[in-house]
Amino acid sequence: MLRAQLDAQTEAIRQLTHQLDWFKKQLFGPKSEKQVYDLPGQDDLFQPEDAPTPEKPADEEKRIIKAYQRGTGKKQRDDDCLNDTGLRFTADVPVDVIEHLPPELTGPEADQYEVIGSKTTYRLAQRASSYVVLKCERPVFRRKGTEKPMTTPAPFNVLDNSLADVSLLAGLLVDKFQFHLPLYRQHQRIQQAGITVSRSTLTNLVKRTIDLLRPIVDAQTDSVLRSRVLAMDETPIKAGHQGRAGPQKGRMKTGWFWPLYGDADEVVFTYSNSRGRAHIEDVLSESFSGTLISDGYAAYARYAAAQKDIIHAQCWVHSRRYFIEAQKDHPEKVSDALQQIAKLYRNEEAIKTQGLTGEKKRQYRLDHSRPVVSGFFQWCRDQLEQGGLVPSDPLTKALNYVLSREASLTVFLEDPDVQPDTNHLERALRPIPMGKKNWMFCWTELGAEHLGIIQSLISTCKLHDINPYTYLVDVLQRISQHPASEVSDLTPRLWKTRFAENPLRALIEPRHPDRQSKQPEVSVRAH
Repeated sequence: MLRAQLDAQTEAIRQLTHQLDWFKKQLFGPKSEKQVYDLPGQDDLFQPEDAPTPEKPADEEKRIIKAYQRGTGKKQRDDDCLNDTGLRFTADVPVDVIEHLPPELTGPEADQYEVIGSKTTYRLAQRASSYVVLKCERPVFRRKGTEKPMTTPAPFNVLDNSLADVSLLAGLLVDKFQFHLPLYRQHQRIQQAGITVSRSTLTNLVKRTIDLLRPIVDAQTDSVLRSRVLAMDETPIKAGHQGRAGPQKGRMKTGWFWPLYGDADEVVFTYSNSRGRAHIEDVLSESFSGTLISDGYAAYARYAAAQKDIIHAQCWVHSRRYFIEAQKDHPEKVSDALQQIAKLYRNEEAIKTQGLTGEKKRQYRLDHSRPVVSGFFQWCRDQLEQGGLVPSDPLTKALNYVLSREASLTVFLEDPDVQPDTNHLERALRPIPMGKKNWMFCWTELGAEHLGIIQSLISTCKLHDINPYTYLVDVLQRISQHPASEVSDLTPRLWKTRFAENPLRALIEPRHPDRQSKQPEVSVRAH
């Protein structure tokens, strides 16, 4: 009786210790899962005085590090450095040219001097505020001999009867959803610039602008669902108030973003107020057939099992995390498991280095990765057969987790277009958890849907190396005159091939056609 009680208490202490270690890691520990292995032959930091000093190689090659060369102490500039100060910038960066003339060239004896050359230096400067009020003066005129006056039409504006230029609309969206600057901070910045505008006005401008972009995201969603290989995940978001009375009244409800990543490097964030399987069915049931990659959430597996035309593949990185949780209790066994999984990723790196695709990529995986996968699953079975592991042990859970998903974890071996993990999707959805640290939550569920719309476009722009600000300025002006049947041309992937070379500009930009003939000649001029 006492023995059973002692064993139960020992097991409870072990589980509580494991939970405490998890909480400590969340609060104080590193978030990286990268493994650090001890170097052979490296002893303690504090060695005895008579410890032998390692010999220095006779001919040690100098390894060039970016910005300097170790051992020389001399700065090494990159080939793409544009000037001697080390300042690098692209052609899109505005440059103000300041002509600095000495007194000799402006005084009474200026004609006694001649300019034989010039020297140029660069400085990176910042304006206190980037907000500008555009005063559009439009003449009212009439033809001589007539009395009917005519008015010059106002420049096109995205939102009718609005005070906001397209440059402000795009700037609000980019600052909040790409750089996570909440609207109340942007409002403070506008006030500091000497401009009075209400926060509700900014909120309304954002809402109206995102509503214009909804058809583009709908077209992008259709493109993603036509993918042969689709990755799907879910991440929580606080959105909307608890409407019922009681202690929960006034607290934010939990909603979920379900990002989809297609095989054409497009991502869309669909929103649901629950984490149930019903949303997966609503999104995928009518349009998608192919291979679905996901983490170990059971709803994906149950949905795929009920579909005849969907193959379910699961993520090796999520499987690996279960072994990391058992590392403290079983360091040697977990290290063995992690090194076997690491071999798969060394093979993936070799495939990327050699540029293998299609059948060559598939054959390389079969020759090099399949033996590793087979050996890993056999190793997992051997650990369970050896005994000594209780069901609640973290290693037991890790072993059972991967063995129950053996079929879905091996799908990538036969299909070269299937990745062994969902890391590409995890990177694409990072703006959501990063943004929550700044704007905290969405006030309404409609606001969460708007967040998903604009984040779908901004994230896809980044995947295709498109400047989101340039894209939004162009598309917001183009969407009103673009045929509705060809709205897919305005998705970032297709926009890059059709309009990126000559995008529409905002009126504030010097390259806008209405401003090209009105550049003043002053000592400080735009270049």
